[in-house]
Amino acid sequence: MDIDTRNRILSVVLGVIIIILGYMLYHAIVDPYQEVIERQQMREHVRHRMSNVRDALVQYNRTKGHFPPTKGGLDSVVNFVKTDSAMRVVGDSLFKSYSPNEEFKADSMIYSPRPPHKRFEYTLNDTLRPEIYKLQDPDTKDRIGSLENTTELNAPNWR
Repeated sequence: MDIDTRNRILSVVLGVIIIILGYMLYHAIVDPYQEVIERQQMREHVRHRMSNVRDALVQYNRTKGHFPPTKGGLDSVVNFVKTDSAMRVVGDSLFKSYSPNEEFKADSMIYSPRPPHKRFEYTLNDTLRPEIYKLQDPDTKDRIGSLENTTELNAPNWR
């Protein structure tokens, strides 16, 4: 094998190695960033859905004069959203979907969109006046309201 042939083969092999390493470097930089973006979008989706539940709780309180009890409270809210005549009329505009191609479904509003789709945790403290509640995502520390502080009524902790 003469020196020119050997140099051509070596150039081709090194060129292929450079392309492979460049591809690996690109994915080493881009893939973790994509995961961060997907986590941020999921966090925003969960917070949006929790805000929808908060809006439903506020409407429930305005209509009935009290928040639903801790046991079965979120089911009461879903039933209220589905059966109350005023809520059926304004429900689609009040409870905006997170994405334009997502349709609002009252049955799924109390579940986290994050797999495995756990149910939000709702607790009512009716010993204080006004009644206060805490709505929490079971997978994160995101919550709306507080069980101790009445100034946090309907206030999310992520702002």
